[in-house]
Amino acid sequence: MTGPDVLDSRYSWFRLAVSLLIATVGNVGIWVIVMVMPAIQAEFGIDRGEASFPYTMTMIGYAVGNFAVGRIIDRFGVTFALSLSAAIIAGGMGLAAISPSVLLLAGLQLIIGFGTGASFGPLMTDVSMWFLKRRGIAVAITACGNYLSGAVWPLLLAGVLEADGWRAVYVWLAVITVVTMVPLSFLLRRRVPLEATARSDAISSLRAKAAGFSPRTLMILLGLAGIGCCVAMSMPQVHIVSLCTDLGYGPAVGGQMLALMLLGGAASRLVFGFVADWLGGVKTLLIGSSLQCLALFLYLPTGGLTSLFVVSAVFGLSQGGIVPSYALVVREYMPSVEAGRRVGFVIMATIMGMALGGWMSGWIYDVTGSYQMAFVNGIVWNFLNMGIMVLILLRTRPRKAVAVAA
Repeated sequence: MTGPDVLDSRYSWFRLAVSLLIATVGNVGIWVIVMVMPAIQAEFGIDRGEASFPYTMTMIGYAVGNFAVGRIIDRFGVTFALSLSAAIIAGGMGLAAISPSVLLLAGLQLIIGFGTGASFGPLMTDVSMWFLKRRGIAVAITACGNYLSGAVWPLLLAGVLEADGWRAVYVWLAVITVVTMVPLSFLLRRRVPLEATARSDAISSLRAKAAGFSPRTLMILLGLAGIGCCVAMSMPQVHIVSLCTDLGYGPAVGGQMLALMLLGGAASRLVFGFVADWLGGVKTLLIGSSLQCLALFLYLPTGGLTSLFVVSAVFGLSQGGIVPSYALVVREYMPSVEAGRRVGFVIMATIMGMALGGWMSGWIYDVTGSYQMAFVNGIVWNFLNMGIMVLILLRTRPRKAVAVAA
């Protein structure tokens, strides 16, 4: 099977399944620090802002890794990049387990985040090359690995955390990463034939002309939008465990709430994937961002255990399709030869937004003594994202004019 016939093929779906498994394991590096944040704060005797610093470093590494690993994949292939990333994650986890200070832990989380970056944007880009008609749902499924990782591993390792402490969690994850990611990555050695991308690139060229933006301008606008939406997104995702601890519900309940939120996010990514195949990436992104903003407003009056679970579920179901939509917009408006670096840049911007928002929310908590203003801060940043997406939408002709023929 060669040429255009390889797109949306049975092999494409097999490759998607493998990529999802890799993403579920490989993204654990960004969730482990959220899981152990209260334990780290207690052991080192630091405030909430300082305890959030390792997460910020993780997301900085994750952002750079999404961009840098994307370029490595373009040159050496996805198998080499994923195997290298697995080694980086495992090494960082092993050293983090014996870290004597929060500063050193933050530095190691930077390295872990870099390796983890291979399992998000670069994987979405790789999968997008193998689909055309079902690209939206394919990218969404791959992106679900990020949320599945955050939902599965805190639950599986909660007993280890409670019985043996946060350092044992790192040891377990160091082993798990290597023994799963490396063998799975060798199933992705095949590369998409160049002729298979010709039709996709022709459609992207038509959409780019319709939008009226240069590739650089569109990329910068998407990057700014990504920062805005992810500063907002980071408030519940990063601090929900700490919020539950402050309210007296304990970190275990916070972990359950985080898992519910992320499972809802994974489910919504699937729904938004189907929506994206129908409406396109820009409209899908705007819908998701608007729903996320609404969910953030719902957190403001919420403090009871049941209401927090409900609002967290609503939040997860609202925002899951946002970040994958950025990759879709890039692939819809830019040629495949630029996909790695363009998607990498935009995803890097979204993750920098998560890093900024995670730290900012902790700092606001330390200044005000509560998370109320942190939620308000997220809402303001969310409006920035929505404004940019409305601008892009208004500059774009009706998508059906360049739609893919059924």
